[in-house]
Amino acid sequence: MARKSPIWLSVLSLGFLVLWLALASVPFLWTLWGSFKVEADFFSRQDWRNALFGMRTLAETGATSTGLGYEGAWIKEEFWKATINTGIMTLSVVAISLTLGTLGGYALSRSGFRYAFWILIIALVFRAMPHITLVSGYLLPFFELNLWGHLTTTIIVMVAINQPFTLWMLHSFFQNIPKDLDESAMVDGCTRFQAFRYVIIPVMWPGVITTGLFSFLLAYNDFALTGLLLTEENRTMVPKIASFLGNAQEQGNVMYAVAAVVSATAPLFVLVMFFQRQIVSGLTAGAVKG
Repeated sequence: MARKSPIWLSVLSLGFLVLWLALASVPFLWTLWGSFKVEADFFSRQDWRNALFGMRTLAETGATSTGLGYEGAWIKEEFWKATINTGIMTLSVVAISLTLGTLGGYALSRSGFRYAFWILIIALVFRAMPHITLVSGYLLPFFELNLWGHLTTTIIVMVAINQPFTLWMLHSFFQNIPKDLDESAMVDGCTRFQAFRYVIIPVMWPGVITTGLFSFLLAYNDFALTGLLLTEENRTMVPKIASFLGNAQEQGNVMYAVAAVVSATAPLFVLVMFFQRQIVSGLTAGAVKG
Protein backbone atom coordinates (compact mmCIF):
# COMPACT_ATOMS: atom_id res chain seq x y z
CA MET A 1 0.00 0.00 0.00
CA ALA A 2 1.38 3.37 -1.03
CA ARG A 3 2.35 5.68 1.82
CA LYS A 4 0.80 9.15 1.84
CA SER A 5 3.07 12.16 1.90
CA PRO A 6 3.04 14.25 5.08
CA ILE A 7 0.71 17.24 5.04
CA TRP A 8 3.56 19.67 5.64
CA LEU A 9 5.40 18.35 2.59
CA SER A 10 2.32 18.76 0.39
CA VAL A 11 1.80 22.32 1.65
CA LEU A 12 5.48 23.13 1.10
CA SER A 13 5.36 21.73 -2.43
CA LEU A 14 2.19 23.66 -3.23
CA GLY A 15 3.68 26.86 -1.82
CA PHE A 16 6.83 26.41 -3.89
CA LEU A 17 4.73 25.81 -7.03
CA VAL A 18 2.67 28.95 -6.42
CA LEU A 19 5.83 31.00 -5.80
CA TRP A 20 7.44 29.65 -8.96
CA LEU A 21 4.36 30.40 -11.06
CA ALA A 22 4.21 33.91 -9.65
CA LEU A 23 7.86 34.61 -10.39
CA ALA A 24 7.52 33.17 -13.89
CA SER A 25 4.23 34.83 -14.88
CA VAL A 26 4.33 38.24 -13.17
CA PRO A 27 6.95 39.81 -15.52
CA PHE A 28 4.93 38.92 -18.62
CA LEU A 29 1.59 39.93 -17.04
CA TRP A 30 3.12 43.22 -15.90
CA THR A 31 4.43 43.88 -19.41
CA LEU A 32 1.05 42.95 -20.91
CA TRP A 33 -0.72 45.37 -18.56
CA GLY A 34 1.81 48.12 -19.15
CA SER A 35 1.57 47.81 -22.93
CA PHE A 36 -1.83 49.56 -22.67
CA LYS A 37 -0.39 52.57 -20.80
CA VAL A 38 1.67 55.54 -21.86
CA GLU A 39 5.38 55.72 -21.12
CA ALA A 40 4.92 58.27 -18.31
CA ASP A 41 2.82 55.72 -16.41
CA PHE A 42 4.61 52.49 -17.18
CA PHE A 43 8.05 53.94 -16.42
CA SER A 44 6.94 56.36 -13.71
CA ARG A 45 9.73 57.24 -11.26
CA GLN A 46 7.39 58.97 -8.83
CA ASP A 47 4.99 56.12 -8.01
CA TRP A 48 4.91 52.61 -9.46
CA ARG A 49 1.15 52.55 -8.89
CA ASN A 50 0.76 54.92 -11.83
CA ALA A 51 1.27 51.89 -14.06
CA LEU A 52 -1.68 50.21 -12.34
CA PHE A 53 -4.19 53.05 -12.46
CA GLY A 54 -2.98 54.91 -15.57
CA MET A 55 -3.28 58.48 -14.31
CA ARG A 56 -1.04 59.94 -17.03
CA THR A 57 -2.72 57.69 -19.61
CA LEU A 58 -6.09 59.11 -18.54
CA ALA A 59 -4.79 62.66 -18.82
CA GLU A 60 -3.23 62.14 -22.26
CA THR A 61 -5.80 59.89 -23.95
CA GLY A 62 -9.01 60.28 -21.95
CA ALA A 63 -9.00 56.64 -20.78
CA THR A 64 -6.99 54.59 -18.32
CA SER A 65 -5.90 52.22 -21.10
CA THR A 66 -4.82 52.86 -24.66
CA GLY A 67 -3.78 50.87 -27.71
CA LEU A 68 -1.44 53.57 -29.04
CA GLY A 69 1.57 51.34 -28.46
CA TYR A 70 0.15 48.56 -30.62
CA GLU A 71 -1.08 51.02 -33.25
CA GLY A 72 2.33 52.64 -33.46
CA ALA A 73 4.23 49.35 -33.62
CA TRP A 74 1.98 47.46 -36.05
CA ILE A 75 0.78 50.27 -38.31
CA LYS A 76 3.15 53.21 -38.03
CA GLU A 77 6.35 51.16 -37.78
CA GLU A 78 4.98 48.24 -39.85
CA PHE A 79 5.74 45.51 -37.36
CA TRP A 80 3.52 43.20 -39.43
CA LYS A 81 6.25 43.01 -42.07
CA ALA A 82 8.73 41.76 -39.48
CA THR A 83 6.14 39.20 -38.34
CA ILE A 84 5.78 37.85 -41.88
CA ASN A 85 9.57 37.71 -42.28
CA THR A 86 9.85 35.83 -38.99
CA GLY A 87 7.20 33.34 -40.06
CA ILE A 88 8.91 32.66 -43.38
CA MET A 89 12.33 32.25 -41.80
CA THR A 90 11.32 30.09 -38.84
CA LEU A 91 9.08 27.73 -40.82
CA SER A 92 11.77 27.33 -43.49
CA VAL A 93 14.47 26.65 -40.91
CA VAL A 94 12.32 24.07 -39.10
CA ALA A 95 11.26 22.29 -42.29
CA ILE A 96 14.78 22.05 -43.72
CA SER A 97 16.44 21.22 -40.40
CA LEU A 98 13.98 18.45 -39.56
CA THR A 99 14.17 16.94 -43.04
CA LEU A 100 17.96 16.79 -43.02
CA GLY A 101 18.08 15.92 -39.32
CA THR A 102 15.71 12.95 -39.51
CA LEU A 103 17.47 11.49 -42.54
CA GLY A 104 20.94 12.11 -41.13
CA GLY A 105 20.09 11.04 -37.58
CA TYR A 106 18.50 7.81 -38.79
CA ALA A 107 21.44 7.00 -41.09
CA LEU A 108 24.00 7.63 -38.35
CA SER A 109 22.05 5.67 -35.75
CA ARG A 110 21.85 2.65 -38.03
CA SER A 111 25.37 2.91 -39.41
CA GLY A 112 27.95 0.46 -38.14
CA PHE A 113 30.91 2.42 -39.47
CA ARG A 114 33.34 4.38 -37.31
CA TYR A 115 32.88 7.59 -39.30
CA ALA A 116 29.37 8.03 -37.85
CA PHE A 117 30.88 8.72 -34.43
CA TRP A 118 33.31 11.31 -35.81
CA ILE A 119 30.58 13.07 -37.78
CA LEU A 120 28.65 13.51 -34.55
CA ILE A 121 31.75 14.77 -32.74
CA ILE A 122 32.44 17.34 -35.47
CA ALA A 123 28.79 18.42 -35.31
CA LEU A 124 29.10 18.80 -31.54
CA VAL A 125 32.20 21.00 -31.94
CA PHE A 126 30.36 23.30 -34.34
CA ARG A 127 27.39 23.37 -31.97
CA ALA A 128 29.62 24.44 -29.09
CA MET A 129 31.17 27.36 -31.00
CA PRO A 130 29.64 30.83 -30.58
CA HIS A 131 27.27 31.47 -33.48
CA ILE A 132 28.64 34.91 -34.21
CA THR A 133 32.10 33.46 -34.93
CA LEU A 134 30.66 31.17 -37.60
CA VAL A 135 28.88 33.99 -39.42
CA SER A 136 32.14 35.76 -40.33
CA GLY A 137 32.87 33.04 -42.88
CA TYR A 138 29.63 33.79 -44.71
CA LEU A 139 29.94 37.58 -44.93
CA LEU A 140 32.61 37.88 -47.65
CA PRO A 141 30.93 35.61 -50.23
CA PHE A 142 27.54 37.14 -49.42
CA PHE A 143 28.87 40.64 -50.09
CA GLU A 144 30.74 39.61 -53.24
CA LEU A 145 27.72 37.78 -54.67
CA ASN A 146 25.30 40.52 -53.57
CA LEU A 147 23.39 38.06 -51.39
CA TRP A 148 23.69 39.90 -48.08
CA GLY A 149 20.49 41.15 -46.46
CA HIS A 150 18.07 38.63 -47.98
CA LEU A 151 15.91 36.18 -46.05
CA THR A 152 17.12 33.27 -48.18
CA THR A 153 20.75 33.68 -47.17
CA THR A 154 19.80 34.08 -43.52
CA ILE A 155 17.79 30.86 -43.69
CA ILE A 156 20.85 29.06 -45.09
CA VAL A 157 23.02 30.30 -42.23
CA MET A 158 20.42 29.46 -39.59
CA VAL A 159 19.99 25.93 -40.97
CA ALA A 160 23.76 25.42 -41.01
CA ILE A 161 24.04 26.53 -37.38
CA ASN A 162 20.94 24.64 -36.23
CA GLN A 163 21.70 21.38 -38.03
CA PRO A 164 24.20 19.95 -35.50
CA PHE A 165 21.61 20.35 -32.75
CA THR A 166 18.83 18.62 -34.68
CA LEU A 167 21.25 15.91 -35.77
CA TRP A 168 22.25 15.10 -32.19
CA MET A 169 18.71 15.29 -30.83
CA LEU A 170 17.17 13.08 -33.50
CA HIS A 171 20.11 10.67 -33.46
CA SER A 172 19.53 10.07 -29.74
CA PHE A 173 15.83 9.39 -30.37
CA PHE A 174 16.61 6.96 -33.19
CA GLN A 175 19.12 5.18 -30.96
CA ASN A 176 16.32 4.43 -28.50
CA ILE A 177 14.22 2.70 -31.16
CA PRO A 178 15.09 -1.02 -31.52
CA LYS A 179 16.59 -2.00 -34.85
CA ASP A 180 14.23 -4.98 -34.81
CA LEU A 181 11.48 -2.67 -36.06
CA ASP A 182 13.46 -1.84 -39.19
CA GLU A 183 14.35 -5.45 -39.81
CA SER A 184 10.78 -6.67 -39.29
CA ALA A 185 9.45 -4.10 -41.75
CA MET A 186 12.03 -5.06 -44.37
CA VAL A 187 11.24 -8.75 -43.88
CA ASP A 188 7.62 -7.88 -44.64
CA GLY A 189 8.68 -6.35 -47.96
CA CYS A 190 9.47 -2.71 -47.13
CA THR A 191 12.54 -0.99 -48.47
CA ARG A 192 14.83 0.81 -46.05
CA PHE A 193 13.18 4.15 -46.80
CA GLN A 194 9.68 2.69 -46.50
CA ALA A 195 10.57 1.22 -43.12
CA PHE A 196 11.89 4.63 -42.09
CA ARG A 197 8.78 6.47 -43.31
CA TYR A 198 5.97 4.13 -42.29
CA VAL A 199 7.38 2.44 -39.18
CA ILE A 200 10.13 4.50 -37.53
CA ILE A 201 8.83 8.06 -37.96
CA PRO A 202 5.37 7.35 -36.45
CA VAL A 203 7.06 5.79 -33.42
CA MET A 204 9.36 8.74 -32.76
CA TRP A 205 6.92 11.50 -33.77
CA PRO A 206 7.04 13.11 -30.28
CA GLY A 207 10.81 13.41 -30.67
CA VAL A 208 10.37 15.13 -34.03
CA ILE A 209 7.88 17.59 -32.48
CA THR A 210 10.25 18.33 -29.60
CA THR A 211 13.24 18.88 -31.87
CA GLY A 212 11.17 20.99 -34.24
CA LEU A 213 9.99 23.22 -31.40
CA PHE A 214 13.55 23.84 -30.19
CA SER A 215 14.62 24.60 -33.77
CA PHE A 216 11.70 27.00 -34.06
CA LEU A 217 12.71 28.81 -30.87
CA LEU A 218 16.31 29.12 -32.04
CA ALA A 219 15.27 30.85 -35.26
CA TYR A 220 12.39 32.81 -33.70
CA ASN A 221 14.40 34.33 -30.84
CA ASP A 222 17.67 34.97 -32.65
CA PHE A 223 18.94 38.53 -32.52
CA ALA A 224 22.66 38.58 -33.27
CA LEU A 225 22.59 36.68 -36.57
CA THR A 226 19.40 38.18 -37.97
CA GLY A 227 20.48 41.66 -36.91
CA LEU A 228 23.79 41.19 -38.71
CA LEU A 229 22.61 39.42 -41.86
CA LEU A 230 19.34 41.22 -42.66
CA THR A 231 18.70 44.69 -44.02
CA GLU A 232 16.24 47.01 -42.32
CA GLU A 233 13.49 46.10 -44.80
CA ASN A 234 13.89 42.36 -44.15
CA ARG A 235 14.21 42.46 -40.36
CA THR A 236 12.58 39.81 -38.24
CA MET A 237 10.70 40.61 -35.04
CA VAL A 238 13.49 40.59 -32.46
CA PRO A 239 15.80 43.05 -34.31
CA LYS A 240 12.75 45.14 -35.15
CA ILE A 241 11.85 45.39 -31.46
CA ALA A 242 15.39 46.57 -30.70
CA SER A 243 15.05 49.29 -33.34
CA PHE A 244 12.04 50.72 -31.48
CA LEU A 245 14.33 51.58 -28.58
CA GLY A 246 16.36 53.95 -30.75
CA ASN A 247 20.05 54.75 -30.41
CA ALA A 248 22.40 57.58 -29.56
CA GLN A 249 21.53 59.46 -32.77
CA GLU A 250 17.80 58.72 -32.96
CA GLN A 251 15.14 58.72 -30.26
CA GLY A 252 12.97 55.63 -30.11
CA ASN A 253 9.55 54.89 -28.65
CA VAL A 254 9.79 52.42 -25.81
CA MET A 255 6.03 51.75 -25.72
CA TYR A 256 6.21 50.48 -29.29
CA ALA A 257 8.84 48.03 -28.06
CA VAL A 258 6.68 46.97 -25.10
CA ALA A 259 3.68 46.32 -27.34
CA ALA A 260 5.86 44.42 -29.83
CA VAL A 261 7.34 42.28 -27.04
CA VAL A 262 3.86 41.20 -25.97
CA SER A 263 2.92 40.51 -29.60
CA ALA A 264 6.03 38.38 -30.11
CA THR A 265 5.73 36.46 -26.84
CA ALA A 266 2.04 35.51 -27.04
CA PRO A 267 2.46 33.08 -30.00
CA LEU A 268 5.22 31.23 -28.15
CA PHE A 269 2.96 30.71 -25.14
CA VAL A 270 0.17 29.35 -27.35
CA LEU A 271 2.60 27.11 -29.24
CA VAL A 272 4.08 25.56 -26.11
CA MET A 273 0.65 25.01 -24.56
CA PHE A 274 -0.62 23.37 -27.75
CA PHE A 275 2.32 20.98 -28.06
CA GLN A 276 2.97 20.41 -24.35
CA ARG A 277 2.04 16.71 -24.44
CA GLN A 278 4.27 16.00 -27.43
CA ILE A 279 7.13 17.93 -25.84
CA VAL A 280 6.92 15.98 -22.59
CA SER A 281 6.59 12.68 -24.44
CA GLY A 282 9.55 13.52 -26.64
CA LEU A 283 11.81 14.54 -23.77
CA THR A 284 10.95 11.45 -21.71
CA ALA A 285 11.31 9.18 -24.74
CA GLY A 286 14.85 10.42 -25.24
CA ALA A 287 15.74 9.35 -21.71
CA VAL A 288 14.32 5.81 -21.90
CA LYS A 289 16.04 3.00 -23.68
CA GLY A 290 13.65 1.25 -26.05
